[in-house]
Amino acid sequence: MPRLRVEKITEGDLVLVFLSRDKTWLTKVTSGNLLHTHVGILDIGSLLGKQFGSKLKSTLGEEVWALKPIIHDLILKAERKTQIAYPKDMGLIALKTGLCPGLKVVEAGAGSGAMTMFLANMVRPEGHVYSYDIRPEFLSIVKRNLDKAGLSEYVTLKNADATEGLDVKSADIAIIDVGDPWSLVSPMKDALKGGGRVAALTPTVNQLEKFVVELVRNNFKLIESMEVLVRGIEARPNKTRPEMRMIGHTAYITTARKASP
Repeated sequence: MPRLRVEKITEGDLVLVFLSRDKTWLTKVTSGNLLHTHVGILDIGSLLGKQFGSKLKSTLGEEVWALKPIIHDLILKAERKTQIAYPKDMGLIALKTGLCPGLKVVEAGAGSGAMTMFLANMVRPEGHVYSYDIRPEFLSIVKRNLDKAGLSEYVTLKNADATEGLDVKSADIAIIDVGDPWSLVSPMKDALKGGGRVAALTPTVNQLEKFVVELVRNNFKLIESMEVLVRGIEARPNKTRPEMRMIGHTAYITTARKASP
């Protein structure tokens, strides 16, 4: 019989400390690391050599579990100075653009890097992301988030105005998350290879309309605009029902494909 692969927690690993669905902590496992929480102090260093999923007890007797973080956790726990793209929107963008390992992606409007992290995680190990932003202070945050997630080698950060043209060509996908996405249609068209896909996030209808008009003017095809609404389900024995709160409007998503003139 094949041996089961047991993944042990090692020095420097990130763990997601789970108390409840609404209360988690992302921390690095190092010898002597003590995590101070409202349920007591947690000896994170004691996790060294244990399996992901192991139980840990606080100084106040509260039980928590050390889970292996996935890209969803890293995005939600990322340092941020700007509004980030939501995971629900990222999933649709990945599906509509064919985002997958090995692709070359250009991004305009890195912000705090949540989308950048998602893109890098999707295209690795052979693909690469080229992310542009005019704010150097934002790129510093993006770099820290990428470093923490172990994704820096798959991203090149560029402190430049993408509206003036991109120095990357033959990209498979272009992602736009700026206030005036229509100003990037032509530069992104030049950066994309034939049949390349573009996706933009726009908070308002006015932005969406102007973006679509510019897509049509630049001969993009299969233009689609949509939004994603997510409502959770509270599952309990004999009391299962939709949650009272939901993630409603975050952004409109528009996707299209580059066609020849």
